[in-house]
Amino acid sequence: MTETPQTPVTPFGTRLRAAMDARGPLCVGIDPHAALLASWGLNDDIPGLEKFSRTVVEALADSVAVFKPQAAFFERFGSKGIAVLEQTVADARAAGTLVVMDAKRGDIGSTMAAYAETFLSPSSPLFSDALTVSPYLGYGSLEPAVELARRSGAGLFVLALTSNPEGAEVQRAVREDGRTIGATMLGHLAAENAGAAPMGSFGAVVGATLGDLSSFDLDINGPLLAPGIGAQGATAADLPAVFGAAVRNVVPNVSRGVLKHGPDAAALRASATRFADEIRAAVSA
Repeated sequence: MTETPQTPVTPFGTRLRAAMDARGPLCVGIDPHAALLASWGLNDDIPGLEKFSRTVVEALADSVAVFKPQAAFFERFGSKGIAVLEQTVADARAAGTLVVMDAKRGDIGSTMAAYAETFLSPSSPLFSDALTVSPYLGYGSLEPAVELARRSGAGLFVLALTSNPEGAEVQRAVREDGRTIGATMLGHLAAENAGAAPMGSFGAVVGATLGDLSSFDLDINGPLLAPGIGAQGATAADLPAVFGAAVRNVVPNVSRGVLKHGPDAAALRASATRFADEIRAAVSA
């Protein structure tokens, strides 16, 4: 029997580049922690979680390039919270916004494969366009996620140079070959993205608050997810100095800076538009 040829899957890097060019590179976090729900006048329960998530998606899905739901804020409610997360992902993707699931999964062998299937398999109700992962059981431990991402047209964002102060004790530790752990992770990602156009699908998480990173080669031919704009103190104007020649591939994430303006949909949109305009101007200068 002759098999029907499958339609090629458009890689995440290609889809992300198109979304960034069309809508600007802003990524908005969906982080429904208890204090934020309270500031919106919502209870810290499933109805509050549903209202919060639905409002963010409805207000911003037609204008931002990427949403980044933080899985932990949904998982804390158990199966009902995960059901809300599934709906949030489905609604966002149906509206044409890419979804980066911020779950920071990392393990070995069959366990890593199961994490990958949860978020990177098209048959999963939590299928997302990309997933954040931790490489600190060794970069090779991520291979099941890398392989499935390639097959499904999804992407990964690997923790490389994170904005939390504690990260430096691991990420800036120096190996026997003289390279830091963070630089090693960037090197692995550059290899994954070699030859990809217009941009590879395997990105790094690099904090926008870290200042001069000229000692690191950030030109990995892939996206750089950059938390820290807004509440953590970094500004759009800081991006060129931090990321240098790689700034065009930066996906700055803003969470509290936008979300604090809810539940008013117009105020959410106005804040996201302001950040997007500032970021576009900074990276295009």
